[in-house]
Amino acid sequence: MITKEIEVKTSSRTELVDITPQVERVVEESGISEGTCFLYVPHTTAAVTINENADPSVKADIITKLSQLVPHGDRYQHLEGNADAHIKATLVGSSETLLVKGGRLSLGTWQGVFFCEFDGPRRRKLLVRVS
Repeated sequence: MITKEIEVKTSSRTELVDITPQVERVVEESGISEGTCFLYVPHTTAAVTINENADPSVKADIITKLSQLVPHGDRYQHLEGNADAHIKATLVGSSETLLVKGGRLSLGTWQGVFFCEFDGPRRRKLLVRVS
């Protein structure tokens, strides 16, 4: 078993960052050929998801729809100005589990792993455990 931390630097308030290569590197370094890869975001205004990474318009559509569902600056009780980020992070989720097969992530043809920033720009971290 191996646990590593990946640093993700975001550049805007809301964005989806493709972190597939960094996660694959951790899986490769683990030397584990068959197992699981657990991803966890230890932040309340960020998340992680798996979705299409071939067409960038998918990321844009996800961000647009989440912003429509949970708009920034609505009348929230949380007064720090980032209540929408907390809600979006809850909707997307703070963890993902992937299978490792043949020493690689078992992703579909068009799938990638995305760090979801909802309150940036910031320096964030993602914990990766391969076992």
